[in-house]
Amino acid sequence: MTFKQVKDLTQTQRDRLAFIELRLHFLGEIRRQDLTTRFGIQAAAATRDIGFYKELAPDNLDYNTKNKIYTVGEGFKPVFDFPPERVLTWLSQGYGDGEPARFSPWIACEIPSRLAHCDLEILASVTRAIHNECPLKIVYHSISSGKTEREIIPFALIDNGLRWHVRAFDRNTQNFRDFVISRIRQPIVMREDKVDPCECQNEDIQWSRIVELDLVPHPNQPRPEITEMDYGMIDGELKLKMRGTIAGYVLRKWCVDCSPDHSLHGPEHRLWLKDHLALYGVESAAIAPGYASPTERK
Repeated sequence: MTFKQVKDLTQTQRDRLAFIELRLHFLGEIRRQDLTTRFGIQAAAATRDIGFYKELAPDNLDYNTKNKIYTVGEGFKPVFDFPPERVLTWLSQGYGDGEPARFSPWIACEIPSRLAHCDLEILASVTRAIHNECPLKIVYHSISSGKTEREIIPFALIDNGLRWHVRAFDRNTQNFRDFVISRIRQPIVMREDKVDPCECQNEDIQWSRIVELDLVPHPNQPRPEITEMDYGMIDGELKLKMRGTIAGYVLRKWCVDCSPDHSLHGPEHRLWLKDHLALYGVESAAIAPGYASPTERK
C-alpha cells in the first residue's frame, strides 16, 4: 500500500488506521478488540484494517502469538503527522473515543482545571453565528462599561489559555474586538440580517496582521541551556509567527519579559522578547508583560 492509496481510502478508514498508529506509538500495542470497541466494526473488518496498516508500514508492528496482540516494532516510523497537542489531548481526554459518560484517559494525567467555563448554550449561539456568517445580538457585561446590549458579527474563537473569547465586529463601537464568552448573555442569532463588507473578517487589520517574535532565554536565568531545551529552541532562539490579536495573550500566558532592557525579575520570566519593536502597533501588546510602546516611553 502506498501513501496515495491511503489518501484514496474513506475518512472512516483513515481514522481507523490513525487509531492503530496512536495505540502502537504511544501505548505500544493494539488488539482487534480495540478497533471493534472503538469503531463498532466486526472482527473481520478490524483484521483487514490492521492488515492495511501492516502493508503500509511493515516495520511498525509485530505480532505476539502468545498474547495474540500486535506490539510496536523496533523499526517504528510514524505514517501520520500528529500535532503534539492532539496526541496529548487524545491521551489525557480521549476525545473521539466514545460519549463523555464512557470517557476515561488512556494514561493517568492531571490537568489544571479552568476557573472560567463557557455556557454551552451561549457557545452554541456564538458558533452558529460564526458558521452562518451573520450578526449576533447579545447582552454583554464588561468591567469598564457594565451591562450593555450589542450587535456583533463574530468570526473566530480565541483561547487565551485562561478563558475563551470570540473575535467580532462590534456595531456599537464600530471596531473589531474580543468578547469574553462567559460574559455574554441572551444571545440571539440574526440569520436574516445582512453583514456589511466593512464588518467582515478581512477588514480586521489586527487579525490579518502576522507578527514575528524572537524569544530567547531571559538574561537573568542562571541556566539558559535548560530554557532552550524546554522550549525546543534552535541556536538559542524560539521564532514564532502569530496573529496580532493573540500575540499579547501568548506573551502574557508564558510570562515573556517584553521590556527593552529585560528589566522584569522573578523565576516566572524565563523568556525575553529579543526585539520589543516587533510589537509596535499591535493592540494586544498592551497586556504583554513589561511592554510599553516607544511613544509611551518618551
